Amino acid sequence: MSELDIYNELIMDHAMNSSNKKELKNFDHCELGHNPNCGDEIKLEIKLSDDKKYINDMAFSGHGCAISQASTSIMIDTLKGKSIEEAKKIIDVYIKMIRRENISQEDEKLLNEAIAFKNVSNMPARVKCALLAWHTLEDILNK
Repeated sequence: MSELDIYNELIMDHAMNSSNKKELKNFDHCELGHNPNCGDEIKLEIKLSDDKKYINDMAFSGHGCAISQASTSIMIDTLKGKSIEEAKKIIDVYIKMIRRENISQEDEKLLNEAIAFKNVSNMPARVKCALLAWHTLEDILNK
């Protein structure tokens, strides 16, 4: 099995069986993300630590293509438990990767499973799908 096959399997698993697709009972922030090009829509909920420095929990609901749904789920797995500053750094690295900007191997390691979306940059029609949740969370954290 090739690396690409493993990544495709991971993406499909997250798109179809995400434990992160739910609603949080108590959340601090909620933001809607929409991609008008293809109709993807997500509602991202985030629960912060009491001191507002860490992401305690996240969840999402909505609909869209496999790329947007899997990207959202993997983003949650990657960033849950991270500090706000760590999350902002990882978001920046992910966006640079999708936009084909140079990132170091050390930065690539920060992405964990999100590295599976590296080849999305070769599919221009899917770039916005892969970025939807990440931009939505970036908006929340910058408020």
